[in-house]
Amino acid sequence: MIKTDVVDVIAQELFAAEKNKTAVDQFVDRYPELDEAMAYQVQDRLVSKKVEAENTKQVGWKLGLTSKAKQEMMGVHEPSYGALLGSMQVNEGEPVSIAPFIHAKAEPEIAFVLNKELKGPHITVADVLDATEYVAPAIEIIDSRFFGYKFTLADAVSDNSSSAKFIIGERFYKPDDLDLKLMGFVYRKNGEVKATGAGAAVMGHPARAVAWLANKLNEVGKTLKPGEVVLSGSLSAAVEVKPGDQFTASFDGIGSVQAVFTE
Repeated sequence: MIKTDVVDVIAQELFAAEKNKTAVDQFVDRYPELDEAMAYQVQDRLVSKKVEAENTKQVGWKLGLTSKAKQEMMGVHEPSYGALLGSMQVNEGEPVSIAPFIHAKAEPEIAFVLNKELKGPHITVADVLDATEYVAPAIEIIDSRFFGYKFTLADAVSDNSSSAKFIIGERFYKPDDLDLKLMGFVYRKNGEVKATGAGAAVMGHPARAVAWLANKLNEVGKTLKPGEVVLSGSLSAAVEVKPGDQFTASFDGIGSVQAVFTE
């Protein structure tokens, strides 16, 4: 099979896995040629299929594997990224049905909404803050299409970095008056504290993750555009979701966001 065929085959399998809610085995065992570069080609193909099938468009990006602990666990040395589509966004207060997911989990994040283009390869934290219209609390719902969340970096990247849905809080804040690095957060599930910490949990500063993304996208001729939202990476371990669960991510200075799950 030539490379283009492999990209098509993997993208189609992942598209069908999500649509049919059926998990698949990781692809690197079947296609040893699946490296990171090819995986991002698969991701592009998969996202194109979803855009067409769901009559939607790309509205931003998400980062994965932004903590050292997660990178070590996965045996990788840098984060990954995926595309966010309009069809993935859930309005705050709108219940989220878990019916479409294979094994959903929820993560607390800080969302950046941009008002300037960020074009690598030399974007810095200062550049990101300068290009940020506002930040807001967010919860990302992830759902790997692989059995038991078992995958390599190349598999995860191919699977659009486990993207599923996202909720952004409806109050927005200018980053100028905030110290995103030291900003504390509390993450609760059904009122029980699941995680606490600070923005520095994401690459030492959440804006550093956005800078990394802009520089990484430059390698494939892409940029971060005005109006796009960027989920800067999970501040804690992902927590399993069941019907009836309610999650709250609260941040010092920017309020909180909730996600409520139903059958």
